[in-house]
Amino acid sequence: MSVSGKKILIAVSGGIAAYKVHFLIRDFVKKGAEVQVIMTPDAEHFVTKLSLSTLSKKPVYSDFYGDNGTWNSHVELALWADVMIVAPCTANTLAKMTHGMCDNLVIATYMSAKCPVFIAPAMDLDMYVHPSTKKNLELAESFGHTIIPAENGELASGLIGQGRMAEPGTIFNAIEDYFTDNTITSSLEGKTVLITAGPTYEALDPVRFIGNHSSGKMGFSLAEEASKRGARVILISGPSSQTLNDKSVELHKVTSAKEMLAKVFEFYDKIDIGIASAAVADYAPKEIAKEKIKKNDENLTIELVKNPDILKTMGEKKTHQFLVGFALETQNEEENAKGKLEKKNLDMIVLNSLRDEGAGFKNDTNKIKIFTKTEKREFDLKSKGEVAKDILNFVESQLLK
Repeated sequence: MSVSGKKILIAVSGGIAAYKVHFLIRDFVKKGAEVQVIMTPDAEHFVTKLSLSTLSKKPVYSDFYGDNGTWNSHVELALWADVMIVAPCTANTLAKMTHGMCDNLVIATYMSAKCPVFIAPAMDLDMYVHPSTKKNLELAESFGHTIIPAENGELASGLIGQGRMAEPGTIFNAIEDYFTDNTITSSLEGKTVLITAGPTYEALDPVRFIGNHSSGKMGFSLAEEASKRGARVILISGPSSQTLNDKSVELHKVTSAKEMLAKVFEFYDKIDIGIASAAVADYAPKEIAKEKIKKNDENLTIELVKNPDILKTMGEKKTHQFLVGFALETQNEEENAKGKLEKKNLDMIVLNSLRDEGAGFKNDTNKIKIFTKTEKREFDLKSKGEVAKDILNFVESQLLK
């Protein structure tokens, strides 16, 4: 897949490697891409707007306002782009990106971006290997961004080591590979996918509830990935602070397990694929106090009753649907996951273990194993966006059988 016709937003920060951006812009333009350049105020000490504008054939922005007082909208710039490249990305700019220190046009645009972000760090070798830089690069990756690692060589300081910004050709190839790998194939076009996400909260009284630590990140990532593949997506989410970038996803908010069950079966008969990633509370209080339960000197006993098993009910009522469940385990992981696959009449189950660092609730990453009745696949630790791709790729492979 060529970059022809793609909208490339290049953000230049204040490092000596900024001179290389001229060659990168030229390569994109020669291949038919549309390039817009923005820069930090410090970047103007190293390259000029005139040279960057001449090559990109567009005005270059470094401030929120133009000379005539017009607003350079960071929101419009961010929404315009198919990809955003920060090159060179200095230690200062990287720290601002990962910690939300929004004090210039580049960071404001980055924080409004919905597109993939590629980061090409460039700094002296001691800065590159500093623990804070390593941590910030890890944070950026956990956000789902792609790091194009710095290369070894002679640095501006005269030292030799890792810290040189990747060559323009390397950055260009990374972007071209991205578009090749992510060409929209509409592989789920015509399919309706129902996804449950997040926790459920079971009220004790008007103030308190029983719940769990599920953030909903995995389910929301699955919803957006399925939508990219052309599916109609119905996302039923318990209480979650996650937001959807894809407004075509039909989001339905619920609170309790009973509400989630009812909402699932509003749509269940007409869906093709059901993915139950929600962490539904197994139990709920038998009685919900009408007033706040007051603290006293004695122990409080609350009688719990079993919640409806949403996934089991989906399995029992399955006619044509391809049904995917999730299992979060802490012991006998594979055995328990396979048992759940069988007992709940699932076509496939996704296992994550709380023993795996970076997996499970709240994390931006996950490490999974997938089981069917006849297959097992293991995957490395990845961002939840990448895990969503692995899960849906596997679902599609099963549908083709």
